[in-house]
Amino acid sequence: MRVYQTNEIKNIALIGSAGSGKTTLAESMLFEAGLIKRRGSIEAKNTVSDYFPVELEYGYSVFPTVFHVEWNNKKLNIIDCPGSDDFVGGTITSLNVTDQAVVLINGQYGPEVGTQNCFRYTEKLKKPVIFLINQLDSDKCDFDTIIASMKDIYGSKCVQIQYPVQTGPGFNALIDVLLLKKYTWKPEGGAPVIEDIPAEEMDKAMELHRALVEAAAENDEELMEKFFESESLTEDELREGIRKGLVTRSIFPVFCVCAGKDMGVRRLMEFLGNVVPFVDEMPKVHNTRGEEVAADVAGPESLYFFKTGMEPHIGEVSYFKVMSGCVKPGDDLTNADRGSKERMGQIYACAGANRVPVEQLNAGDIGCTVKLKDVKTGNALNGKEVEWRYDFIKYPNSKYSRSIKAANAQDMEKLMAAILKMRQEDPTWVVENSKELRQTIVHGQGEFHLRTLKWRLENNEKLQVQFGEPRIPYRETITKKARAEYRHKKQSGGAGQFGEVHLIVEPYAEGMPDPTNFSFNGQEFKMNIKSREEIDLEWGGKLVFLNSVVGGAIDARFMPAILKGVMDCMEHGPLTGSYARDVRVIVYDGKMHPVDSNELSFMLAARHAFSDAFKNAGPKILEPIYDLEVFVPSDFMGDVMSDLQGRRALIMGMDSEAGYQKLQAKIPLKELANYSISLSSLTGGRASFTTKFASYELVPTDIQTRLIAEHEAELAAEKDD
Repeated sequence: MRVYQTNEIKNIALIGSAGSGKTTLAESMLFEAGLIKRRGSIEAKNTVSDYFPVELEYGYSVFPTVFHVEWNNKKLNIIDCPGSDDFVGGTITSLNVTDQAVVLINGQYGPEVGTQNCFRYTEKLKKPVIFLINQLDSDKCDFDTIIASMKDIYGSKCVQIQYPVQTGPGFNALIDVLLLKKYTWKPEGGAPVIEDIPAEEMDKAMELHRALVEAAAENDEELMEKFFESESLTEDELREGIRKGLVTRSIFPVFCVCAGKDMGVRRLMEFLGNVVPFVDEMPKVHNTRGEEVAADVAGPESLYFFKTGMEPHIGEVSYFKVMSGCVKPGDDLTNADRGSKERMGQIYACAGANRVPVEQLNAGDIGCTVKLKDVKTGNALNGKEVEWRYDFIKYPNSKYSRSIKAANAQDMEKLMAAILKMRQEDPTWVVENSKELRQTIVHGQGEFHLRTLKWRLENNEKLQVQFGEPRIPYRETITKKARAEYRHKKQSGGAGQFGEVHLIVEPYAEGMPDPTNFSFNGQEFKMNIKSREEIDLEWGGKLVFLNSVVGGAIDARFMPAILKGVMDCMEHGPLTGSYARDVRVIVYDGKMHPVDSNELSFMLAARHAFSDAFKNAGPKILEPIYDLEVFVPSDFMGDVMSDLQGRRALIMGMDSEAGYQKLQAKIPLKELANYSISLSSLTGGRASFTTKFASYELVPTDIQTRLIAEHEAELAAEKDD
């Protein structure tokens, strides 16, 4: 394989909703390029893209697959991305390291919520978009309705390059309005018969051609002037106008294909090779210092590792993009993130499960290597000249969580090591050892996402695991002021223990002035604040600790011990053992003994005094509330709203966005535990949602009563054990 220069390389991501045909398209592209002798199929479990055991098990893309084709003396690096929203991490990774998105649309359904999600990512990353309507041979395909829907959603930027003569099982011909030709295929697909447009299609074709010429001319002043003069452009001028429009996202060309029959694929590849922008025509990325990194073969050597694959009999396969310079086997590089030295072994052009050895990869190219010592996903390897690092890939928040433990407790260490290793393949799997919840929690993008993790642990790693519902990180606080005092006294030979603490607790809100006096049962307590500590609690909220002791009743050297006793109670709230927050504590009196008083005595006295006061201060449990956005087809809106209302959600608003309904709500975390499963069931998998932590709010009284009873039962069970 020859070495391609930066201006001969194009990086393309195939994205779209589940079932839109990306893997099937990838097979046809590889076949057309001559890299495979026959096209595989998902049903036969022999595709180039889906080759991991879990993908063969589910018949579903789980990881993005990188492959390349050589076409018209150009190299197209293509990444086939998973369609399910559960595996969105692969789509986001791929869009960040490619320069062009081909968004597939299922001809049976038109634009779906998954299509919208993919398009939204291209918007955020400012990536050019080509729409590809697939499965034109489906009985349910209504091309005109799909185009109308796309115009409603994406506006006039959607410009047709092609349209089918007919859809359904008889589909075998396209009209190409850029080339003004008719393409017809035999039943086996492949090479088309190219002929002039028949008379009955000419009016429609010319109308669409004029719209295409106008859209292309808008992206270049010279082309616009020529268009005004002659109302036409040459084929090369059209291509130039479309290329510039792609880079600025001012045009979204619409192509047609039947990937399953290899019809229209060759023409799509011609367009990708001839028209879409090269690597060096796209905006430059920035390193963590904010410096531009140009895809320049003469620049410093710098590689970014965006994906790790764990393959049987091989181990780690590390996928990288050459950000600058060029890389060759034997290059000595430094890991900017970990400080370690690496020597590059053989480097390869990617071809799914296969790899093609190459002598060199230049700036902008994508490749892989094996047997690196200490390189993880997200790391950068650099030559001697620079220490560049990159952090431009941002993943969405998790949507679904489960507690996880090994069926055999002795395997817990192996389990953690396996999950951390697998997280290199998919960074949206997140594992957390929660001291607060006393559980190991694994977070993901949905139920299927975590089910895939479990399948791999049990089948690949031979570790039996158990999922459970994670505990909720409740918080405790108080709603009124209360006073308490406690004397800790212990005498058992030798030095004794003595400490007495009098304190007041009250709810704290940001900006409250320090208190001057309190009244309890007609008795006045005047405050004379000697010192003040405001502690930002690591679990949220604050503890404000005031020393108002006068007359030397408690020596100042015991105040840290008193604060430590209070903090111990804040970490183990009296109601449910959850963290407490937003409390002000005023220590105003006490007693000490000249011999028996020590730090331990005052810590224990403070702990008991605080616990007693807390329980008498109108204690309340707070629960985490999340902002929820649901994107749902309007047909399912009523069912989704009813389900949310049954989950104690507060509907905040509804809006229409790009042909779908966007519903905004606030919902308790407890009610989100199985929401992804419920939403998928209600909408047939055609809705999606995002969540973000909003605040802590009081739980209803009946739920608080139940939570306290459950905690007391749990403590009693532990005591019996």
